[in-house]
Amino acid sequence: MARKSPVVLSGGQDSTTCLYWALQKFGAGNVQAVTFDYGQRHRVELESARTIAAMAGVPQTVLPIDTFAAIGGNALTDDDIDPESGAQNGAALPNTFVPGRNLIFLTFAAALAYTRGIRHLVTGVAQTDYSGYPDCRENTLKALELSLRLGMDSRVELHTPLMYLSKAETVKLAEQVGAMEALAYSHTCYNGEQPPCGHCAACLLRAKGFAEAGVADPLVERCKGA
Repeated sequence: MARKSPVVLSGGQDSTTCLYWALQKFGAGNVQAVTFDYGQRHRVELESARTIAAMAGVPQTVLPIDTFAAIGGNALTDDDIDPESGAQNGAALPNTFVPGRNLIFLTFAAALAYTRGIRHLVTGVAQTDYSGYPDCRENTLKALELSLRLGMDSRVELHTPLMYLSKAETVKLAEQVGAMEALAYSHTCYNGEQPPCGHCAACLLRAKGFAEAGVADPLVERCKGA
């Protein structure tokens, strides 16, 4: 029986790379995308995810989770919080951290996979190049995987192909799996701008990765020609 897998697709660089990695690993026809509408202030993320899923030829399920917007307190859901202003309310983590987001996303994605008889689940979290988010660490994901297995009495397996890759290595992987064309339509900017603002933490990290890889960012190149 062919192995099947949903990929958590946000429309960003990492999840797009993981989508094409999954297509290579599991084969066309065995991959689907799951995207979360969690009340994010920049709706361009959802548009990017929709476009990329269509380019990859995979079915996409969009799940609405508006609780994060109701909770608030972070720059990704609150219009009045500047993502470049640093930590929020004296917190140790940047204000772009949405507490519990990856834990909730993967729990819902695992529930979706369970209902479809699928045990493999792919996510683009990375411990090497990240913004200090504790829900991107391998120990968090291993603990969550165990909890999902026990709580759902399943053999769910979380795949994290980017976990120990630098952003430059992620760019190289994107080239290897054929994701570069789709990356031209991905969205990373914390300010929600297209062309990307180029100065927020997400833009700087992305630009650093492409520069170190010696590869032109297809998103920037597309915006130049627009």
